[in-house]
Amino acid sequence: MKDADARALLRDLFDAALAAARPATCLAPYIAKLQPPKGRTIVIGAGKASAAMARVVEEQWPHPLEGLVVTRYGYGEPCNKIEIVEAAHPVPDDKGRAAAGRILEKVKGLSADDLVLCLISGGASALLALPAPGLTLADKQDVNRALLKSGANIVEMNTVRKHLSAIKGGRLAIAAQPARVLSWLISDVPNDDPGVIGSGPTVPDRTTFADALAALARYGIDPPPAVRAHLEKGKRGEIEDTPKPGDPRFARVKTVMVATPKRSLEAAAAAARARGLEVVMLGDNLEGEARDLGASHARQALDLAKRGGKPTVILSGGETTVTVRGNGRGGRNVEYLLAEAIAAQGAAGVWGIAADTDGVDGAEDIAGALFAPDTLSRAQAKGRDPKAMLDDNDGHSFFEVLGDSLVTGPTRTNVNDFRATLIAP
Repeated sequence: MKDADARALLRDLFDAALAAARPATCLAPYIAKLQPPKGRTIVIGAGKASAAMARVVEEQWPHPLEGLVVTRYGYGEPCNKIEIVEAAHPVPDDKGRAAAGRILEKVKGLSADDLVLCLISGGASALLALPAPGLTLADKQDVNRALLKSGANIVEMNTVRKHLSAIKGGRLAIAAQPARVLSWLISDVPNDDPGVIGSGPTVPDRTTFADALAALARYGIDPPPAVRAHLEKGKRGEIEDTPKPGDPRFARVKTVMVATPKRSLEAAAAAARARGLEVVMLGDNLEGEARDLGASHARQALDLAKRGGKPTVILSGGETTVTVRGNGRGGRNVEYLLAEAIAAQGAAGVWGIAADTDGVDGAEDIAGALFAPDTLSRAQAKGRDPKAMLDDNDGHSFFEVLGDSLVTGPTRTNVNDFRATLIAP
């Protein structure tokens, strides 16, 4: 297969995955079935897809509504009835804190005749940054930065976040009682656990203060004194824990997954089969160190290449982690891809793509990258040492100098990482 054709094919598969998770596509069936309440409809939400979700609701819901959602800078959408606030991600800022406070106030004092429609997608944990009493935004920022560098997985990170928050871990739904709460979620986490997506602001929480302390200890994170004191008080029972499964206050709360990583991977697989490719599906919930997974997938690709046969694509999703030890520009998808390229050793007929479906890999406005059989040789010709750059966690710089970065701009959705390795000997 020609290089240009292989690259175009991989990008087409990524675009097919994105299309399946676009709010305009995935929300319409649920809006059509929703009956208006006797009282008010309050739309709230947070995440990288929340503004796009709000716009679809506003355009397709023919009944009165009002509301407020908070999204990442650059991810806003024009709405007339629902206010859109943009704030920082992945480290929260004061705009996110203020918006979270206003969202909490909007759902208080409602009646049993009212409906709260909650739109949650990946990124909500940082965007709904309302510190628990006794904590400051600076406390949460410090802990967030440490967690992002630690190699902690998303379950561990959000366990901590929920126990430093006044709104996450089910507290938002409790505040909205006795109104009916309907949450529409776009999943960006392995296994689609609603308690992990956006740190579960409207669902019961199975984790505890003790779990949060254990997560910090596991990665050697020494939090600010106020944070440690808060978590220790919670562990001793001096602070009420997050509401748990079986709490009767969740009786009028319903949660629906409107888009998931699995559905997006299935859309990419269908597109690949339509092009005559064999598909090896590794699953939508892969975790672990990005570089280890990249090397493993390269070995699998080399094995398939040796066997010959029809062109094949290996697909996977999930959320890898990066334990930051270097000073590079990071990004778990480019870390994965650089490790895969190194392990593939320039094998003929092997290409790969890895990208975050929200358009942001790490803290960069770059979704990910592609590698090709000549990636290593081109890098060496430019004086770049692939292994040294991997050791420095500098995948973005590596692929950028080659012109192989994948820049999508804001996708306004988020179903986690997308990875595809093409074997076309």
